[in-house]
Amino acid sequence: MAERENREGGRGRRRDREEAAPEFADRLVAINRVSKTTKGGKNFGFAALVVVGDQKGRVGFGKGKAKEVPEAIRKATEQAKRKMIRVPLKEGRTLHHDMQGRHGAGKVVMRTAPTGTGIIAGGPMRAVFEMLGVQDVVAKSTGSPNPYNMIHATLNALSKEQSPRMVAARRGKKVADILPKRDEAPAAEAASEEA
Repeated sequence: MAERENREGGRGRRRDREEAAPEFADRLVAINRVSKTTKGGKNFGFAALVVVGDQKGRVGFGKGKAKEVPEAIRKATEQAKRKMIRVPLKEGRTLHHDMQGRHGAGKVVMRTAPTGTGIIAGGPMRAVFEMLGVQDVVAKSTGSPNPYNMIHATLNALSKEQSPRMVAARRGKKVADILPKRDEAPAAEAASEEA
């Protein structure tokens, strides 16, 4: 009896810890009415596409289908929380470098941006950046306007992003050796002008 109480007490503490964990924000991107044709007629339902993120560098998306809209959204949100990826952000506000992503017919181009630019992106891509916590980015979808393909392509590009620290670790160098020094660039330009 005492063992059971201890075990239940342990579960309760774990549950409290999970509730204390940072809450994720979610954004409903698309909702479609879908139907399945059966011998007895058509069965209607709903398909939801949801993007979830902690607005600090983690984002994921999920799809859910159900007879009712709230249930479809709940399923999509749960799937999105399970499929989250971590993306390194530069200064916590933009991307480290320009990227391209692709999935099926969906193609996206993303570029880093200076402070104050804002999120220049359309529809589903904007939802991904907002949930990720990006504040300055310029992005364009050059392929399919299908929201499923656009989000897949966006996450495909974001998964390729590497911070200078990651590149330095892979090469066995220091971050200072990889990044160009700010004083060298103007000096090099001045030398080329004199020549």
